Amino acid sequence: MALTLYNAPSGISIGSWRRDDSTSDRVLTLRLFADIAIQCERAGIDAFFLADNVSTGPDDFRQALNYPLEPMTVLGALSAVTSKIGLIATGSTSYIEPYNLARFMASIDHLSNGRAGWNIVTSVSGAHNFSAPNLDHDERYRQAHEYMDVVTQLWDSWQDDAIVDDKAAGMWADPARIHRIDFEGEYYKVAGPQNIPRSPQGWPVFAQAGSSPAGLGLAVKWADIIFTPQPTLDGAQRFYADVRERAAAAGRDPDSVRVLPGFVPIIGETQREAEQLASDLLDLIDYDAGRADLQRFLSPVDISDLELDEPIPTERLLPPDQVQTGRTKYAQYYEPAAAGAPLRELIRIKSSLNDHAHVTGTVEQAADLMEAYFTQGVATDSC
Repeated sequence: MALTLYNAPSGISIGSWRRDDSTSDRVLTLRLFADIAIQCERAGIDAFFLADNVSTGPDDFRQALNYPLEPMTVLGALSAVTSKIGLIATGSTSYIEPYNLARFMASIDHLSNGRAGWNIVTSVSGAHNFSAPNLDHDERYRQAHEYMDVVTQLWDSWQDDAIVDDKAAGMWADPARIHRIDFEGEYYKVAGPQNIPRSPQGWPVFAQAGSSPAGLGLAVKWADIIFTPQPTLDGAQRFYADVRERAAAAGRDPDSVRVLPGFVPIIGETQREAEQLASDLLDLIDYDAGRADLQRFLSPVDISDLELDEPIPTERLLPPDQVQTGRTKYAQYYEPAAAGAPLRELIRIKSSLNDHAHVTGTVEQAADLMEAYFTQGVATDSC
């Protein structure tokens, strides 16, 4: 069983940073990230994962952020204080030029001695912060496929033996073993070569979390790891079978695509203690912040004028296949919204991350649920 920590320095629940024992005063420090990464490495965790968000409004800063620093910069620093754990950072194919992304990840891979991973995302928001168009859902993924062609060719533009380090001849790298790529496509024109030698892995480990047909198409072609929210065992089993079938159809060995379902435990020494902690976290929710957080996942459905105990009017709800944002996340909240759940309940669901498998109980109960997912045709690994 492979284990990856999704690092949320202010806590997954939107109000958890308000606890007296939270680390909200340290989210901008390397020491906090380093402490967590070092503890994970000592515990045998396989990878440390940092998400990212490039679209943040002024109201979001009411809450302590879970993406307070640029993740690739953080991983570069963490490479100096860890030696074994994988280091995965999120990078957007929508707003980072392929040449820059290739340099960032190659640098992390060199500094970490071959431990870099890239979580490939197509951004659903943030165009207003960049000189780039806000593409519709399916076009974002077409662009991402071309992006992957560019970055992989850049990483391959240096042969493995390009560095000769011949002091007598005055040649550190052999130009004959370094090649332009002269890529020209629909979205990118990149001459190359990359200006960083080929890194220890060649390519970083690829992670991807899309669950729509377009997202899965990208994942089964490129991803080594697929992160997925699967709150029920039967749903997780269907997803896993679908991934394996798609991977085989794409000409890949299904076992080479590792599926890591998300898992959120709330742990106590006893069941009662865990339930009290879960209740305390819900009591700390700032519903104004929760509304803004939920709005990002429900866009373009407007919830700004609704009372907390009011359901979203059905005429406002669009079927998931008609939205241009993250369709998988939208669908997870669309279902309870369509069933008449009030806004307050949707915010509580979002805050407690009930779109993932979760357990409120003891360590033993958490282990039992993870083992069930691992052994019952759901995952090659568990997240």
